[in-house]
Amino acid sequence: MLFEDTYRTIEKPAEGLFRDRGSKFLGLAYPISSEQELKPIIAKLKSEHPKANHHCSALRLGIDRSVFRINDDGEPSGTAGRPILNTLLSRDLTNIAVVVVRYFGGTLLGVPGLINAYKTATEEALNNAVVIEKTVNDFYTVHFDYLQMNDVMRIIKDDNLQIISQNFDTECRIQLSIRQTQVNQVLGKVNNLSGIKVKYDYSL
Repeated sequence: MLFEDTYRTIEKPAEGLFRDRGSKFLGLAYPISSEQELKPIIAKLKSEHPKANHHCSALRLGIDRSVFRINDDGEPSGTAGRPILNTLLSRDLTNIAVVVVRYFGGTLLGVPGLINAYKTATEEALNNAVVIEKTVNDFYTVHFDYLQMNDVMRIIKDDNLQIISQNFDTECRIQLSIRQTQVNQVLGKVNNLSGIKVKYDYSL
């Protein structure tokens, strides 16, 4: 299939724990839809775990899974954020952030030990998460007048479209979420109605 219009993410936050030679690695996974969501998550974890030595993280965003960020937070380069991200890649998850909170146990684990610990803590969190498949949807706002209400509503009902918001003040305006594979078919029907304006908003 050339065009995928689904992606895998997690339903709600989940956590897992990995211990190695006295060090404790707490893996916490969160569903997110923007990079900005990670900062408050890390701030909250730092206040909840003030004695932890590191708060390392990775996130992956986008339907094409193209956006990612990693943060080693003081661990040797490549030993924390990258193994967390690689685990997200191997599970094919996106719109997700994982933070691993580390309490140092007094014994140095070395590079292979750290990579394994951050990877395993991430896996433990993901093993406890509910993975869901979501469709990639385009959001459109349709502007029309009252006389066309029935026609527009019929299309919405026939194609089982989700209404995000609606406003029937001076003119009628409905924002719809349309699965990407349905877009051409739905817009074709809408454009057959005269005097209707359709505006593309964004994809999610």
